[in-house]
Amino acid sequence: MKHHLLGASIASALILSLGCSQSTEPKQVLEIATEKVESVSPLEQQAKAKLDKLKGMMDEARSKKIDVTREETLVWFSEQFIKFANWDEANPKAIEAAFGYERYYAADKVELAASLPDFERQKVNEILDKGITVLAQVLRGDIKRRPVNKVDWQGTKAGDNMFVSNGKPIFPYDYFSKSVGQPLTNTDVYNDHLGALYHGGENLYPVDHDRAINSFLLKEDGTFDEELMKELTDIPDTNIGFLYYWIMGIPEWVEKQEPEVRKGRSLFTGFDIDNPLARDLWGKIIRRTGELTKGKKVTELGFVLANEPHWFAEKDFWTARFDEMTSISSYTLNNFRTWLNDKYEGDLAQLNANWRADFASFDDVTIDIPIDPALQGQPIWFDWSRYNMDRSTNWFAFMQNQLHSVNPDADTHIKIMPRMFMDNVRSGGIDTEALAELTTMVGHDAKSFGSKNIRPGKSSKWMEKYAYYWGYVAMFHDFMESVAPNKINVNSESHFLSSGQWRDLDTRPSYVRSVYWLATLLGMDANTGWFWARDPDGSPEDRLEGELDFFDPGLAGAYAGSNNMQPQVTNEVTQVMFDLNSFSEEIIELREQPRPLRLFYSETTAINTDDYMTKGYKLYEELFFEGLPLGFVTKNIIEKQDNSAWDTVIVYNNPNVSDAEFAALQSYLEQGGTVILDTKSLQFNEYGQIRKQSLKASKGKLIALEAEADIAKIKQVALAEIADSMPDILLKEDNGEPFKTTTWRTIKQPDGSYLVNILNVGRNVAKLELSLANGKPAILTNMMTSNPINSHFELESEGVLLLKVSPQ
Repeated sequence: MKHHLLGASIASALILSLGCSQSTEPKQVLEIATEKVESVSPLEQQAKAKLDKLKGMMDEARSKKIDVTREETLVWFSEQFIKFANWDEANPKAIEAAFGYERYYAADKVELAASLPDFERQKVNEILDKGITVLAQVLRGDIKRRPVNKVDWQGTKAGDNMFVSNGKPIFPYDYFSKSVGQPLTNTDVYNDHLGALYHGGENLYPVDHDRAINSFLLKEDGTFDEELMKELTDIPDTNIGFLYYWIMGIPEWVEKQEPEVRKGRSLFTGFDIDNPLARDLWGKIIRRTGELTKGKKVTELGFVLANEPHWFAEKDFWTARFDEMTSISSYTLNNFRTWLNDKYEGDLAQLNANWRADFASFDDVTIDIPIDPALQGQPIWFDWSRYNMDRSTNWFAFMQNQLHSVNPDADTHIKIMPRMFMDNVRSGGIDTEALAELTTMVGHDAKSFGSKNIRPGKSSKWMEKYAYYWGYVAMFHDFMESVAPNKINVNSESHFLSSGQWRDLDTRPSYVRSVYWLATLLGMDANTGWFWARDPDGSPEDRLEGELDFFDPGLAGAYAGSNNMQPQVTNEVTQVMFDLNSFSEEIIELREQPRPLRLFYSETTAINTDDYMTKGYKLYEELFFEGLPLGFVTKNIIEKQDNSAWDTVIVYNNPNVSDAEFAALQSYLEQGGTVILDTKSLQFNEYGQIRKQSLKASKGKLIALEAEADIAKIKQVALAEIADSMPDILLKEDNGEPFKTTTWRTIKQPDGSYLVNILNVGRNVAKLELSLANGKPAILTNMMTSNPINSHFELESEGVLLLKVSPQ
């Protein structure tokens, strides 16, 4: 534990939790004054007695050759959090300050700090009670568990579309930011319990560095700073891991040579991506670091090309306070002019007509950036928004090409924020589909909420129906897996546990289990969570000690109410990953199924309208609980993938599509495909001009819906069309509500049995009846316990079941 002031030494590089929070609390001085704890807490005494009991039971289990990996982790976390509780009790001012930095907790910081130690001890007792109960069932023979399939932190390899360890699929887990200041070799931080992925964020770096590969590696004379480079080259070549290109800052010498270099910067990209000197700088850094790390284990989970990139270029957007896209450089403007010339094929008259302008040439085109959101739906809005996406894709293609020029086998991904797809806003310069196609792995930082949004004015309407915000996880994963079905999917900063908009000190372990299971089932191959910030002695990591004055106050507040104070949460993360890895082959089988029903997605409509994703989500939600994997199609998916991989495409609420998108749908029909079309779709092109052509059935089937057809009618028609692709298993649900909340997947096994996964994301217990579609009787076995269950059963809220269903 270090006692020092970090202040501006972290500055803007450490906005790690933003994307999320834009708080403006005043700075607070934190003085750590350790107070002697006079006596052992009764709750600690209880926990230690339970630990003794559990350890004795573990000895008995070992003597019977029963795997106790799960209990070993439970013991480890219990002992850690007993220690943490004592540290928190001895340092109340430090904990008060931690709560004080988060505005949601600030008013109650004294009370929260006082109650935290016993809260942690109580939760330790609860997880120990559960662990003792379960192990007792195992010892009595009441249940039988699979041994844990551990991650091989030294030998796991990236396959074509999954990680492989000891010949089986594996789902690596860890934390994106982890005990900053602790060495990678510290086994109290890097182990099976927390994860043991290596990375370049071990140390507390100066302003705008944060990770080992950053803008400051190259000096003005063209040589590399070999001392800084040691942060990369000193990473031990023992464990697998990941590396970030940290593009937050830019050296002063670059700014002196290129005064425009910060024009058009973004929150996490501290320079103009169109600037030639910035590109030259990063090209050299990428090539050199690519050479130095070629074949190193720390690259097994890939190079992350950017941390939460976006370039929001509309007026009055929240990112403007961080100088994001408040102006653009001459390089960006000239590139835009060239892009327009290409887009309009040199037809200046058409551009002028669309923009209601009178430019003498494409070289004379001007545009006000940030752009007025009142222009959405007009050609100038579309052209800028589309170009803004294309230029960022070009930047990432440049980065990847530089890396592959020296290391062709290097894997890459980008930490794409799900909001760039799931929210209605498209002014941020991110084409989610294009970037998923570009990189060799799919990357993101998918999140969920386990209870209400903690920020004033933010909606939590989903709570009316569900136990947690599952839709943000599911729809995003289904889109990414549709775009890139054969790529590894890495959540490089999972915000399932906390974020700037959500945290809940009393988070339910059942939520943790369900959301991690759901994400993995839908495609997540590896995850590094936000965040682990305890040092082994119980104190906060180095950068969270002393007076905190980060560029983003959200980082200072991230510790409060997080998994660092939640033994029940942190333990459950590892426990669910143990179970997922123990059934990794089954999970892969369930996820790698055809997606017979596809929803058509148009970036053109998304750019031009302000409610596209809201409406699209409602249809997705209605179809999600029918027992079949859902998918998406786009122009590119139709053109690049085997169209026989799906049966039917729904075109819903897509009024604006480009001619190329329209042609792709027509081509699909000409190949014999089925399209369900509503009356609002395909009416206009990207510029709002009326389309004269209509889709023709050709060799396929075109189902034109009535104008009054609602989502329920669309669902009815769609399910009828794919009746032959519906599962052989039927699941009837009664949850006391007029809507479904149980999602399930099934796949037939070679022996004629069925593998069935069921999750209840609703608030209520679900009464379920499982049967075979052919009416024959079946035997149901809970694969988690090896016990038979009745075909009529109940599944608690946030319950997870993995069943084997054997026809009799």
